[in-house]
Amino acid sequence: MSTRTKTTTRRLAVAAAAALVLSLGATACGSDGGSSSSGSSAPATAGAAGSSAPAAGGATDSSAPKATGDITVFAAASLKESFTELGKKFEAANPGAKVKFNFGGSSALASSINSGAPADVFAAASPATMKTVTDAGGASGEPKTFVKNTLTVAVPKGNPKHIAGLADLAGSGVKVALCAKEVPCGAAAQTALKAANVNLTPVTLEQDVKGALTKVELGEVDAALVYKTDVKADAAKIDGVDFPEADKAVNDYPIAALAKAPNKDGAAAFVAYVQSAEAKQVLTTAGFQAP
Repeated sequence: MSTRTKTTTRRLAVAAAAALVLSLGATACGSDGGSSSSGSSAPATAGAAGSSAPAAGGATDSSAPKATGDITVFAAASLKESFTELGKKFEAANPGAKVKFNFGGSSALASSINSGAPADVFAAASPATMKTVTDAGGASGEPKTFVKNTLTVAVPKGNPKHIAGLADLAGSGVKVALCAKEVPCGAAAQTALKAANVNLTPVTLEQDVKGALTKVELGEVDAALVYKTDVKADAAKIDGVDFPEADKAVNDYPIAALAKAPNKDGAAAFVAYVQSAEAKQVLTTAGFQAP
């Protein structure tokens, strides 16, 4: 074999070896690409896990009560103005939900619930009236106190009888309206009168606080023992006279979703909303006290 032939043969061998190296390198790169893909799949998995955290959060949110459909709320008469406002705000934040209220004396509402009246939520003006529902197994979960309320003396604008305290209610010729004893505002009135050592005979006993207030508005009585929130809501027509014994008769207001609620998710959502910061702002502006 000539020298030139040998040289050519060596060059071909080197070229073949180089080609083999390049081929192996390409295979190795392909393998790295697979690892990289697997590596990128780790981030993808992490991303999925990362996105699974929001998804879990989403799952939590989706498992939270959904506020849709009609939500029927039985609420103490003294909550009428503030709950009406809260209902509108709740509906605005929950398209598809419609809050329907039944306002009245807490004891009458409790009796209706225990008799099977369809309702989703009960907001009472005292723990005692709520207890009649919970004792009958009508509440879903433990009721929560969301506000407190205190009494005042409602008098016509200008206070023509010059009522200065509870003792003046027992004065000659002073006509007074009270809530019935079984109603929270009536029970609170009895507690306050006892604390002041005042005995009086009302000319009327009303089944809810709005009934007592209306008697003052119409001029049928000279005064009525009602909640501060009711006087504040009717400030254009009524003045209020505070008295120290009111501190002895503060009413807690509990709220609960009902066990037989037709709209259980809506009920839970509304109860949660009433305890929110936004709702508390509305309630305290109306004159209620924080629990």
